[in-house]
Amino acid sequence: MARLTWISGAVGKWLRQKKGGMHVDKEEYPRIGRVRVVYGIIFLALSSLIMRLGYLQIARGADFRVQAHTTMLSRMSVLPSRGWIYDANGVLLAYSKPSFSISLTRLNAHKQNFVDIAKTLAPVLGMTPKQFLGLLNNDTNKNQSQVELYDNANEQQVSFVREHQSDLPGVHVEVVPQRVYKYGGLAGQVLGYVGKQSDRDRPKYAAKHYGIHQLVGKDGVELQYESLLQGQPGYRLVQTNTLGVPIKDLGLHPAPAAGSTLQLTIDSTLQAYAQQIVLDTLKAVRAKHHYNPKEASAILMNPNDGSVLALVSYPYYNPQWFMDQKTLQKHLGYVWDPVQTPTLNHVIASRHPPGSTVKPVNLLAALTEGVITPHTTISDPGYAVVGTYRAKDDSFAGHGQVDPVKALQVSCDTFFYHVGMWLADWWGGPPAGQTVAEWLWRGHVKGLNTLFHWETLFGLGKRTGIDLPGEALGSFFQDDASRGRAIPYNLDEAMRAIDTQGYYRNNSVLYDNAAAAIGQMQQFTPIQLAQYVSTLANGGRRIQPHVLKTVYPSGVVPAKDAKGQVVQPKVLGTIHINRQYLNIVKRGMYDVVNTLGGTAYGSFYNAPYKAAGKTGTAQVGTGREDTSVFMAYAPADHPEVAVAVMVPGGGSSYDTAVPMARQLLDVYFKEHHAPFFARSEWIEATGPPPNWFQMPAFLETEAAVGYPSKSSKNRIDSGGVS
Repeated sequence: MARLTWISGAVGKWLRQKKGGMHVDKEEYPRIGRVRVVYGIIFLALSSLIMRLGYLQIARGADFRVQAHTTMLSRMSVLPSRGWIYDANGVLLAYSKPSFSISLTRLNAHKQNFVDIAKTLAPVLGMTPKQFLGLLNNDTNKNQSQVELYDNANEQQVSFVREHQSDLPGVHVEVVPQRVYKYGGLAGQVLGYVGKQSDRDRPKYAAKHYGIHQLVGKDGVELQYESLLQGQPGYRLVQTNTLGVPIKDLGLHPAPAAGSTLQLTIDSTLQAYAQQIVLDTLKAVRAKHHYNPKEASAILMNPNDGSVLALVSYPYYNPQWFMDQKTLQKHLGYVWDPVQTPTLNHVIASRHPPGSTVKPVNLLAALTEGVITPHTTISDPGYAVVGTYRAKDDSFAGHGQVDPVKALQVSCDTFFYHVGMWLADWWGGPPAGQTVAEWLWRGHVKGLNTLFHWETLFGLGKRTGIDLPGEALGSFFQDDASRGRAIPYNLDEAMRAIDTQGYYRNNSVLYDNAAAAIGQMQQFTPIQLAQYVSTLANGGRRIQPHVLKTVYPSGVVPAKDAKGQVVQPKVLGTIHINRQYLNIVKRGMYDVVNTLGGTAYGSFYNAPYKAAGKTGTAQVGTGREDTSVFMAYAPADHPEVAVAVMVPGGGSSYDTAVPMARQLLDVYFKEHHAPFFARSEWIEATGPPPNWFQMPAFLETEAAVGYPSKSSKNRIDSGGVS
């Protein structure tokens, strides 16, 4: 203000001097000159502004009024990057990379001629105009304002759309995340896969503000932790003309937020070797014994905290197949084969008879209930008389004198036939003063209840709570003499009836008590066996298995100094077991593996470490249909790893399950640099072996079960990214 006052005064003084002919001060004249320049610049600027406004208002006003009515703002969904998945050692297993999708937004009907668009664009997308129009008007898309025409578009297709934008009103290219499973079929059933929203699920995802074209988890970890992996979509505001041609990008409002980073407990090094071991063992069994198993399950876990280290469900499949329709089409017959069922996680969803693997817990039940003592001994002639039936042992000549420890070591069926009958209060006949019919409703039921209830305490028959979708319950059975077949046994109902009324109506038979004691009246999943043997190993704590280790914020790479939410072990129940009885069971399981005559000794006699385990051969029809089962923990004195193997159609336990488990434990200890093995045999936990993409477990996904192998012909089909 002061400067303006001075300028005004200076100008006035100059004018008065000039008018009066007075002498102008030479020191003030330069200032007056500068003022005249400033006034000139201001005058020119204001004049230019007035002229420009006049031009815009008068000369171009009509044009701008038309343009204001012929442009619109489009709010386009921008999909978030799905969270990345790492293994226990920080090896990347699944991630998202950008790809192109071609979509169509419906504008005013008279502005878009879909027939013309179809004629122009359909051939570029590899379809006929009729197919193009059918895509727009099918049940899924006919009421949608935005329709995805083609995903994973190549450079030529993207360039065509952008170069012919004026001929393709409403058609635009979007950048969308594409899921990549770096090692193809490695841990396929654990990772699961992603896919498009189904018509049935779309309202559910819409309520959660998903974009209509946003991929969602369909199985495995991808489905289980969908809410963590998905992230939040954003939106891009774009000014377009009536033809849908973008005029100006107004930016992201808001920007998309990427999903969380997940680190799993799965050790990809161990997982890769385990998948190869399972495949090699099955090939050897087919060649040597002419068995033909259709499925196999193997799981290794930490018995002290429930961390799943490796989970193998055979046959395998590759999640990458689902990321491209053409690739999926090549494998479609195999993927949805109702016999092979490769997408089914057999470890958690397939139930089979456990055979003699239930004998350790049934021995604990008998000791605790007092029907036997640590010193009980029987003379085994190779059979037991069960009512009027002569139930045979595996050993035709019998095992001689058998005590509880030896009963486990040699898996003596005769001993456990008696255990099953004794728990049912059957000592060569019903209790004095009780008819067989009365006993069937009382003692018979109490015996089954005791066996089955003790098995449930260790997790058998129950869902373990593992954090993967699709886990199945186990089953208990009884024979129905009136129907001539086995029927489900309702344990809760039977226990409730005995407690309230002292009996439970049934049409079962005595043999069920004997058969249940050796694992022939039950069906369990491999994950239940793993939880069970872990509970024995850790002294009675039933821990929930889990595959998630840590959750990190998006973009964080798992490392020692990275901050994340760590999954804590969850104890589902604690069984208070008499230490003496538990030691008897553990001693018997030790002898199974380490003592001559033990049913697993043949595969473990030269092992540099000491394990403890229990074999099982569940008889199903002829020997070739038998289920081969084995469970173990190691080292026997300080357990750090538990293993469970189940192979339906694998014959006896020592044919398939036991040698498979031995190899799995060897790899585990070599990778953990155990002193049992020479340094030259150690394996580094740096991810799958360098030759993973050449290993049969990767290449022979389909060929191993009789399908033609396409992956060796085209590695991209197998989804391998080296």
